[in-house]
Parts: sequence; structure tokens; C-alpha cells
Amino acid sequence: MLKSLSIFSVVVLFVACSSTVRYQKVNYDTEQAEPDEIIFRKENDQNDYNKDVLETQTGIASYYADQYNGKPTYSGDIYDMNGLTAAHPSYRMGTIVRVTNLYNKKSVTIPINDRMPLHPERIIDVSYGAAKALDMAIAGIVDVRVEVLKWGEGKK
Repeated sequence: MLKSLSIFSVVVLFVACSSTVRYQKVNYDTEQAEPDEIIFRKENDQNDYNKDVLETQTGIASYYADQYNGKPTYSGDIYDMNGLTAAHPSYRMGTIVRVTNLYNKKSVTIPINDRMPLHPERIIDVSYGAAKALDMAIAGIVDVRVEVLKWGEGKK
């Protein structure tokens, strides 16, 4: 009996101390979300907010950080995980996009300067700095809207 209790205690201890999944898909009811602070946009620009959008995608965004920090991106820039940049599977380097977190309506305007691995379920990888600005760093992946504001002229 004492041996069984000891084994049970050890198992409970290991389960309680195990690490949790860092990134979890968070299902947000976007119809219920109220607009919060929109990053890098003045409130009086509301009427002009969508007039210059060239293309829109809706899907899942993730972010990348430490593993690539200080390494060259596809465009040749050195990746700064605290900077405001993004990787996209097909947009030309230098394309300017506005990424909006559909849960909290926070958005950030950033350039594409890197390629991301093909993940059919994801449309963009943002830098850690952009993830913090979008308030998605804890969740890791969130539903977003990506709007192209200016096509880049860099390499494809």
C-alpha cells in the first residue's frame, strides 16, 4: 500500500511539473470582440483606413523569435526578433502589410523581409516584436487579417 502511494505521488509530481504547450490556437468569437487600441493608426483616419488595401487574406498567424535572432533573413536583412517585420510564403520582399489580430482588433503595419516554411494553415509569421504589438505573444497563434498596402519590389 505504501509503495503504491509513493508511486502515485511521484506520478502526480511529474505531471504537475511537466511543461505545457507554448503555442495554442485560441478560438475567439470575432463578432463579439470590441475594437481596442489600433496600433500605428490615428482614430481620425477611420474613413481612409481601407481605401488603399490592394489584397486581403484572412487566416492564422504565428511568430518566430530566438532561434532566428541575429541571422540573415531571405531579403538579406539581419533578423531582429524585437523589430517589426514578417515572413510570408509568397509576397515579394519589401511588401508592406497591415496585420490585424481579429480577436482584439490591434493592428501593426510591417514590411515582409523573410520567407516562412509552407504551413497550409498559416498565412504569415510575424516577428516577436510584432507579436507583442498585436498582443498575441502568449497565445502564439491567432486569427488575423493581412492587408497589402504596398507591393514590394524585392526578390520573390
